Amino acid sequence: QVQLVESGGGSVQIGGSLRLSCATSGLTFNRYSVGWFRQAPGKEREFVSTFSWTGSIFYADSVKGRFTISRDNADNSVYLEMNSLKPEDTAVYYCAATRFYTDYARSVDYDHWGQGTQVTVSS
Repeated sequence: QVQLVESGGGSVQIGGSLRLSCATSGLTFNRYSVGWFRQAPGKEREFVSTFSWTGSIFYADSVKGRFTISRDNADNSVYLEMNSLKPEDTAVYYCAATRFYTDYARSVDYDHWGQGTQVTVSS
């Protein structure tokens, strides 16, 4: 069975950094695109970043230059390094995987989801 497990969330001050991990199992990792989404209280889930199985990388405009996605095929994991964190980055962060998508930024195109990890940025 497919499982995605996020870790690495926590509370940081403005300008701080966190590194999130998404460990996957039960899927043919090198044939799946894996992305990150986030959802803040009162807001819809939004796209953050995706690392496709072909090697393409995509970022939301709100995180470009601050976040870096990476992929380790040896341990079937995807990572999200978050730097220069802002209060608006506060959200539950989810990793998600899909074999096919028409729009990498559309959450409904992803078939498998983790339970999420909380990121809180404060002063």
